[in-house]
Amino acid sequence: MPATPDYIRISDEIAADVRSGKYQPGDKLPSISELCRLFGVSPSTLTLVNVRLEALGVIHRHQGKGIFVTDPETWMRKP
Repeated sequence: MPATPDYIRISDEIAADVRSGKYQPGDKLPSISELCRLFGVSPSTLTLVNVRLEALGVIHRHQGKGIFVTDPETWMRKP
């Protein structure tokens, strides 16, 4: 069985951190360079992580300001 790609593993871990309260709504996530060091991956992998998390509604990006956590109530709701 193939291993889970890094970008999925990392995005799932960050989403779990948001659900657990480690990151609160409105919190700014660490920079890409900090996350690269933390997870031992390249910036391109972190770009995929951010694209996935934004598509899931976990984060929102502000050009020049950073990446911020959205309210889990909005993206964890069942349709």
